[in-house]
Amino acid sequence: MKTLNFIPLLSMVLFALLTNVVNAQTKSSVVAKPGVEIIQFHSEHRCVTCLKIEELTKEAIKSYEGMAFKLVNIDDVKNAKIAEKFEAAGTAVFIYNPKTGKKKDMTDFAFMNSGDKTKFIAGLKREISAF
Repeated sequence: MKTLNFIPLLSMVLFALLTNVVNAQTKSSVVAKPGVEIIQFHSEHRCVTCLKIEELTKEAIKSYEGMAFKLVNIDDVKNAKIAEKFEAAGTAVFIYNPKTGKKKDMTDFAFMNSGDKTKFIAGLKREISAF
């Protein structure tokens, strides 16, 4: 009889412990791989979609501790070299590692998904993790 009373108590304690472990894992930020950054190129005159891409990108990388976001105006002559390096002639978005030179063009993804916040953020996070 006493064993039957103990089982529900044990179940509740295990449930509480597991819930705390899962919550701790989902609330913590992900540490970005060293050197990985997001670069968004833009021209002087920006459209609504370009501004939305910037907003969503910044929101997506909030959970990556230490990840840099660089906004580069291609119309500014001081940015000509980096724009040429990335072949950016307008709005473009890249995941980039300056230490290795590895880059992934996310421009098509960004424009195709800028109207769906959830899809954009989830997709960008997935691509960052795979990068």
